[in-house]
Amino acid sequence: MNDSLKKYLFEDRTTRVQTVNLTQTWAEALGHQHYPPIIRRLLGELSAAAVLLTSNIKFDGSLILQLQGDGPISLIVVECDASLRVRATVKMRQEFICPENGTLQTLLNANGNGRFAVILDPKNKSEGMQPYQGIVPMQGHSVAQVLEHYMKHSEQLDTRLWLAANDEKACGLLLQQLPSTGGIPAATQTPDDTWERAVQFAETLSTEELLSTDEDTLIHRLYWEETLIAYEPIAVTWFCPCTRERVANMLKMLGSEEIASILSERENIEISCDFCGKPYIFDPVDCAKLFVNPDSFVVKGNKSTH
Repeated sequence: MNDSLKKYLFEDRTTRVQTVNLTQTWAEALGHQHYPPIIRRLLGELSAAAVLLTSNIKFDGSLILQLQGDGPISLIVVECDASLRVRATVKMRQEFICPENGTLQTLLNANGNGRFAVILDPKNKSEGMQPYQGIVPMQGHSVAQVLEHYMKHSEQLDTRLWLAANDEKACGLLLQQLPSTGGIPAATQTPDDTWERAVQFAETLSTEELLSTDEDTLIHRLYWEETLIAYEPIAVTWFCPCTRERVANMLKMLGSEEIASILSERENIEISCDFCGKPYIFDPVDCAKLFVNPDSFVVKGNKSTH
């Protein structure tokens, strides 16, 4: 089953409901990574949130969410483009040990200098054009609370998020109160009534329920008495542009003398992608071919032949 994002609107069109399920995407994200459980949870929650938020932006480019830390974690970053292709990574400080009982605040904001950044990076930037960037203090005890604080104070939108992640799945539910645009409210209800009712039901959700229940069942349990307008699901996929060719080009930029110096200390050069963690191994023969015949190099084992 493909991963997907699903959208709904309450009948009066004042409240948006969205769910996202990252199972295959999450498996690919973790395929070459070995994060501790707490880091997997934080990264998974931010990944689910990035998809939920990207789907509401009319923007040809990428949404990048960054948790910048001053503790054991220096950076958690998730990028999601307009086609809902996701990639994500974590940077740790080697001098720290990640405690099993760590929290978002102790791992990322231990000294109060943590920051949350939202970046909108256009796909086709004109000359001199810079990505939009908003940075706020890291307020909240969970990824959901940090994002809710940002949305309330930077985007002026009431937004609630329920996020969860484990080894097998990252998922989330988003509620957002929409600006009044001349919808069709029921005679005895106001937009605030709809919003408060939607939030009240969602607050009954537990983390275990989010992780163990499929999205259709979840929406039915929460809002079976409501009339929801449902939209076609949107596919979500993992995407990392790393290739052996790109790594080879990077090695060529180091120059043959630097490569020879590295190989004098080790049998092979192994480089892992910062995002997906996929390893690329170049033995002395591979490295020599980079400079003798730059357009061709031999690979072994998990390496393709060009």
